[in-house]
Amino acid sequence: MSRFDKKVVLVTGGAAGIGKATSELFAREGATVHVWDLNEEAGNALVKDFSSKGWKSAFREVDVTSYEDVGRGIEAIIKESGRLDVLINNAGITMDKTLVKMDPATWQKVIDVNLTGVFNCTQQAVAHMVEGGGGVILNASSVVGLYGNFGQTNYVATKAGVIGMTKTWARELGRKNIRVNAVAPGFIMTEMVQKMPEKIIEGMVSKTPVGRMGKPEDIANAYAFLASDEASFITGTTLSVDGGVIS
Repeated sequence: MSRFDKKVVLVTGGAAGIGKATSELFAREGATVHVWDLNEEAGNALVKDFSSKGWKSAFREVDVTSYEDVGRGIEAIIKESGRLDVLINNAGITMDKTLVKMDPATWQKVIDVNLTGVFNCTQQAVAHMVEGGGGVILNASSVVGLYGNFGQTNYVATKAGVIGMTKTWARELGRKNIRVNAVAPGFIMTEMVQKMPEKIIEGMVSKTPVGRMGKPEDIANAYAFLASDEASFITGTTLSVDGGVIS
């Protein structure tokens, strides 16, 4: 049997990058994976590919910044799959500017997606997890949420905030059999990063003690471990998956 046989998993921002690798891993391991993303074309293509492999999945275009849209999406999962066991709050954006150049709209957009979106999804998922006897919530933070980064005031604020919410929710939800953890990726070679200038990528590698960029699969594997029974006594932690960047 696969690790997540009969489990129902939701991956936000699940159609590309780390989210795509995560969706694929959980589907391959037997879960019914619900993929949320704003890219309808990519989402539909992904679940079509999963179907061709005999994996169970569904796609829905959901804006995590909308409390109402998230609510409709959660209700659709319960109607289609009957339960929700694992929520992976992976959706996120960057809009980088230095403090003196950052306008309120740029600040707010990143806060809305990366922080409020996590709140919207988690609050509405928890009630169903309690009814189902428990669950797992995994939040995407970042190593920059631990040490800061030039030109990323808004992004860093959200990723540090996610760590704080993770610790708080672990305390609040532990007795309801719901574990809450965060993963803090380092420099990961996603499709977006691949388009960066080679000198930027070389700089990222030079800052990573293991001497390479991370792969989306490295983060997906961390999510899978934290969602599995092997991690049943782990909650409230932030797991850095960064090749030693913050060692």
